[in-house]
Amino acid sequence: MTDQFRVIKRPLLDNATGKGAAIVANGNLIMVTSSMPGEGKSFTAINLAMSLAMELNHTVMLVDADVTRPSVMTKLGLPPAPGLMDLLLNDKIDLSDVLLRTNVDNFTLLPAGLPHPRATELLASDAMTALLEEMGTRYSDRIIIFDSPPLLLTTEARVLASRMGQIVMVVQAEKTLQSQVKYALSAIEACPVRLMVLNQAR
Repeated sequence: MTDQFRVIKRPLLDNATGKGAAIVANGNLIMVTSSMPGEGKSFTAINLAMSLAMELNHTVMLVDADVTRPSVMTKLGLPPAPGLMDLLLNDKIDLSDVLLRTNVDNFTLLPAGLPHPRATELLASDAMTALLEEMGTRYSDRIIIFDSPPLLLTTEARVLASRMGQIVMVVQAEKTLQSQVKYALSAIEACPVRLMVLNQAR
Protein backbone atom coordinates (compact mmCIF):
# COMPACT_ATOMS: atom_id res chain seq x y z
CA MET A 1 0.00 0.00 0.00
CA THR A 2 2.91 2.34 0.74
CA ASP A 3 4.13 1.82 -2.82
CA GLN A 4 0.65 2.46 -4.22
CA PHE A 5 0.49 5.83 -2.46
CA ARG A 6 3.95 6.66 -3.84
CA VAL A 7 2.52 6.14 -7.34
CA ILE A 8 -0.53 8.30 -6.51
CA LYS A 9 1.48 11.18 -5.02
CA ARG A 10 4.08 11.57 -7.78
CA PRO A 11 1.93 13.43 -10.39
CA LEU A 12 0.35 15.50 -7.60
CA LEU A 13 3.79 16.48 -6.35
CA ASP A 14 4.98 17.38 -9.87
CA ASN A 15 1.93 19.61 -10.39
CA ALA A 16 2.32 21.22 -6.96
CA THR A 17 5.97 22.07 -7.58
CA GLY A 18 5.63 23.23 -11.18
CA LYS A 19 7.40 20.20 -12.64
CA GLY A 20 4.36 18.89 -14.52
CA ALA A 21 3.58 19.27 -18.21
CA ALA A 22 1.97 22.66 -17.52
CA ILE A 23 2.01 25.12 -14.62
CA VAL A 24 -1.00 24.49 -12.35
CA ALA A 25 -2.40 27.51 -10.50
CA ASN A 26 -2.80 26.71 -6.77
CA GLY A 27 -1.23 23.33 -7.50
CA ASN A 28 -0.32 22.98 -3.82
CA LEU A 29 -4.03 22.96 -2.85
CA ILE A 30 -5.24 19.37 -3.31
CA MET A 31 -8.80 18.27 -2.54
CA VAL A 32 -9.61 14.62 -1.90
CA THR A 33 -13.28 13.86 -2.47
CA SER A 34 -15.74 11.24 -3.72
CA SER A 35 -19.21 11.24 -5.18
CA MET A 36 -20.85 9.57 -2.15
CA PRO A 37 -19.91 8.93 1.52
CA GLY A 38 -18.09 5.75 2.52
CA GLU A 39 -15.88 5.40 -0.55
CA GLY A 40 -12.63 5.87 1.37
CA LYS A 41 -11.75 9.52 0.75
CA SER A 42 -10.66 10.22 4.35
CA PHE A 43 -8.51 7.08 4.37
CA THR A 44 -6.99 8.22 1.06
CA ALA A 45 -6.46 11.80 2.27
CA ILE A 46 -4.66 10.67 5.44
CA ASN A 47 -2.41 8.19 3.66
CA LEU A 48 -1.68 10.61 0.82
CA ALA A 49 -0.71 13.32 3.32
CA MET A 50 1.53 10.87 5.22
CA SER A 51 3.18 9.75 1.98
CA LEU A 52 3.79 13.37 0.91
CA ALA A 53 5.23 14.13 4.36
CA MET A 54 7.96 11.55 3.68
CA GLU A 55 9.31 13.88 0.99
CA LEU A 56 12.33 15.83 2.21
CA ASN A 57 11.65 19.27 0.74
CA HIS A 58 8.03 19.89 1.64
CA THR A 59 5.77 20.48 4.60
CA VAL A 60 2.28 19.00 4.46
CA MET A 61 -0.95 20.17 6.08
CA LEU A 62 -4.01 17.91 6.24
CA VAL A 63 -7.28 19.85 6.57
CA ASP A 64 -10.46 18.09 7.66
CA ALA A 65 -12.91 20.07 5.53
CA ASP A 66 -15.69 17.45 5.73
CA VAL A 67 -17.28 19.67 8.34
CA THR A 68 -20.63 17.87 8.68
CA ARG A 69 -19.05 14.41 9.05
CA PRO A 70 -15.47 14.98 10.21
CA SER A 71 -13.51 11.75 10.65
CA VAL A 72 -9.79 12.54 10.29
CA MET A 73 -9.25 13.06 14.03
CA THR A 74 -11.19 9.90 14.92
CA LYS A 75 -9.25 7.82 12.39
CA LEU A 76 -5.98 9.10 13.87
CA GLY A 77 -7.16 8.36 17.42
CA LEU A 78 -7.31 12.01 18.46
CA PRO A 79 -10.03 13.91 20.37
CA PRO A 80 -12.02 16.68 18.60
CA ALA A 81 -10.23 20.04 18.68
CA PRO A 82 -10.75 23.64 17.50
CA GLY A 83 -9.97 24.07 13.82
CA LEU A 84 -11.38 25.15 10.48
CA MET A 85 -14.85 26.17 11.69
CA ASP A 86 -13.39 28.26 14.50
CA LEU A 87 -11.07 30.06 12.05
CA LEU A 88 -14.00 30.92 9.77
CA LEU A 89 -16.22 32.13 12.61
CA ASN A 90 -13.68 34.15 14.59
CA ASP A 91 -11.22 36.44 12.83
CA LYS A 92 -9.28 36.86 16.07
CA ILE A 93 -8.11 33.23 15.87
CA ASP A 94 -4.94 32.72 13.83
CA LEU A 95 -4.16 29.63 11.78
CA SER A 96 -1.18 28.91 14.03
CA ASP A 97 -3.51 28.80 17.07
CA VAL A 98 -5.40 25.73 15.83
CA LEU A 99 -2.79 23.84 13.78
CA LEU A 100 -1.75 20.60 15.46
CA ARG A 101 1.81 19.38 15.25
CA THR A 102 2.37 15.65 14.84
CA ASN A 103 5.29 13.33 15.57
CA VAL A 104 6.22 13.67 11.89
CA ASP A 105 8.37 16.81 11.66
CA ASN A 106 6.88 18.36 8.52
CA PHE A 107 3.26 17.21 8.94
CA THR A 108 0.55 19.32 10.61
CA LEU A 109 -3.20 18.84 11.04
CA LEU A 110 -6.08 21.31 10.87
CA PRO A 111 -9.15 19.67 12.49
CA ALA A 112 -12.67 20.44 11.29
CA GLY A 113 -13.29 22.30 14.54
CA LEU A 114 -16.40 22.70 16.63
CA PRO A 115 -19.73 21.66 15.08
CA HIS A 116 -21.79 24.52 13.62
CA PRO A 117 -25.32 24.44 12.14
CA ARG A 118 -24.19 26.46 9.08
CA ALA A 119 -20.93 24.58 8.61
CA THR A 120 -21.40 23.81 4.93
CA GLU A 121 -22.30 27.43 4.11
CA LEU A 122 -19.13 28.59 5.85
CA LEU A 123 -17.10 26.52 3.36
CA ALA A 124 -18.54 28.68 0.57
CA SER A 125 -17.99 31.96 2.42
CA ASP A 126 -15.64 34.87 1.69
CA ALA A 127 -13.80 33.98 4.91
CA MET A 128 -12.97 30.58 3.40
CA THR A 129 -11.69 32.22 0.20
CA ALA A 130 -9.43 34.50 2.25
CA LEU A 131 -8.20 31.56 4.36
CA LEU A 132 -7.38 29.50 1.26
CA GLU A 133 -5.41 32.42 -0.20
CA GLU A 134 -3.49 32.79 3.05
CA MET A 135 -2.82 29.04 3.29
CA GLY A 136 -1.71 28.73 -0.32
CA THR A 137 0.61 31.72 -0.43
CA ARG A 138 2.01 32.05 3.09
CA TYR A 139 4.02 28.83 2.77
CA SER A 140 5.03 28.26 -0.84
CA ASP A 141 6.68 24.92 -0.02
CA ARG A 142 3.63 23.60 1.81
CA ILE A 143 1.28 21.10 0.19
CA ILE A 144 -2.24 21.25 1.62
CA ILE A 145 -4.56 18.23 1.43
CA PHE A 146 -8.28 18.85 2.01
CA ASP A 147 -10.56 15.97 3.01
CA SER A 148 -13.73 17.46 1.53
CA PRO A 149 -17.44 16.56 1.71
CA PRO A 150 -18.73 14.16 -0.99
CA LEU A 151 -19.65 16.01 -4.19
CA LEU A 152 -23.20 14.69 -4.57
CA LEU A 153 -24.32 15.48 -1.02
CA THR A 154 -23.66 19.21 -0.77
CA THR A 155 -23.07 22.03 -3.23
CA GLU A 156 -20.43 23.49 -0.90
CA ALA A 157 -17.97 20.76 -1.90
CA ARG A 158 -18.24 22.06 -5.47
CA VAL A 159 -17.55 25.64 -4.34
CA LEU A 160 -14.47 24.38 -2.49
CA ALA A 161 -13.43 22.45 -5.61
CA SER A 162 -13.49 25.63 -7.70
CA ARG A 163 -10.69 27.05 -5.52
CA MET A 164 -8.40 24.03 -5.72
CA GLY A 165 -5.48 23.40 -8.04
CA GLN A 166 -5.89 19.62 -8.04
CA ILE A 167 -8.65 17.18 -7.15
CA VAL A 168 -8.28 13.50 -6.31
CA MET A 169 -11.60 11.70 -6.68
CA VAL A 170 -11.91 8.40 -4.86
CA VAL A 171 -14.20 5.80 -6.43
CA GLN A 172 -15.12 2.62 -4.56
CA ALA A 173 -14.63 -0.42 -6.78
CA GLU A 174 -17.75 -2.48 -7.58
CA LYS A 175 -20.00 -0.18 -5.55
CA THR A 176 -20.07 3.38 -6.91
CA LEU A 177 -22.33 3.73 -9.94
CA GLN A 178 -20.89 5.02 -13.21
CA SER A 179 -23.68 7.60 -13.33
CA GLN A 180 -22.64 8.94 -9.90
CA VAL A 181 -19.00 9.24 -11.00
CA LYS A 182 -19.95 11.06 -14.22
CA TYR A 183 -22.27 13.45 -12.40
CA ALA A 184 -19.66 14.16 -9.72
CA LEU A 185 -16.97 14.80 -12.35
CA SER A 186 -19.27 17.19 -14.21
CA ALA A 187 -19.58 19.20 -10.98
CA ILE A 188 -15.82 19.83 -10.82
CA GLU A 189 -15.11 20.60 -14.46
CA ALA A 190 -13.68 24.01 -13.49
CA CYS A 191 -10.69 22.41 -11.74
CA PRO A 192 -7.76 22.04 -14.16
CA VAL A 193 -6.41 18.76 -12.74
CA ARG A 194 -8.73 15.89 -11.80
CA LEU A 195 -7.21 12.52 -10.92
CA MET A 196 -9.04 9.32 -10.06
CA VAL A 197 -8.25 6.64 -7.48
CA LEU A 198 -10.05 3.29 -7.62
CA ASN A 199 -10.31 2.18 -3.99
CA GLN A 200 -10.89 -1.28 -2.52
CA ALA A 201 -10.21 -2.98 -5.87
CA ARG A 202 -9.63 -6.70 -5.57
